[in-house]
Amino acid sequence: MTTEPRYEPITTPEGDTFDAYCAVPASGSGPGILLFQEIFGINDNMRGLADKLAGEGYVVLVPDMFWRIERRFERKDESGMAEAFAIMQQLDFETAAEDIASTHAHLLQMTECTGKIGAVGFCLGGSLAFAAAGRSQVDGEGIDAAVSYYGSGNNDLLGLLPSVHCPMLFHYGAEDPFIPEEEIVEVEQAVAARADITVHRYAAGHAFSNWDAPSMYQEAAATEAWARTLAFFATHLR
Repeated sequence: MTTEPRYEPITTPEGDTFDAYCAVPASGSGPGILLFQEIFGINDNMRGLADKLAGEGYVVLVPDMFWRIERRFERKDESGMAEAFAIMQQLDFETAAEDIASTHAHLLQMTECTGKIGAVGFCLGGSLAFAAAGRSQVDGEGIDAAVSYYGSGNNDLLGLLPSVHCPMLFHYGAEDPFIPEEEIVEVEQAVAARADITVHRYAAGHAFSNWDAPSMYQEAAATEAWARTLAFFATHLR
């Protein structure tokens, strides 16, 4: 069980505010996790994942990364793909990085958070989790562990690797029509010398973890990747 979920107002350095879905464990406290959305926004899938993580003892924030374009944008699956792609193409990664840092700082300041912070994201969010690992710092401290699920922009972020000072997991579907094999190979080669970074491939397509999109969801891959994610966070955040 978790406590009643809520939305937290996150304040930017300019004084603007945006929302982040918040889930807190029944114990009332725990390590923090930043959970980053797919292109469909903070939908039932993201809220459900936040609640599952809270059920594992984590304090979770899911920031509304599209708030500068359209607040609380939310779609479900392929039926909203065109709108989701259109809004994603308007996302500025520089301001997104600022919003990640603001959410990171807010999570650290929450009384429920016991200190260590992880990041995990899916699709677009997989790349945002990578960006968080490489760029987000609060008082000189960065993310403690990060997980990227089929990050569609990861290859453009490989230059951040020297700034990633935490362990990472990358999950990819080997049959992903949006991420060609050569891009997965490029990531594997880029991190090959890093003992603290692991890349996993699954017999699955894109968004295989999205239980709310039946045509994409692939239970076996999702279950295996989730178990690895939980074990990874248990090792590095506890």
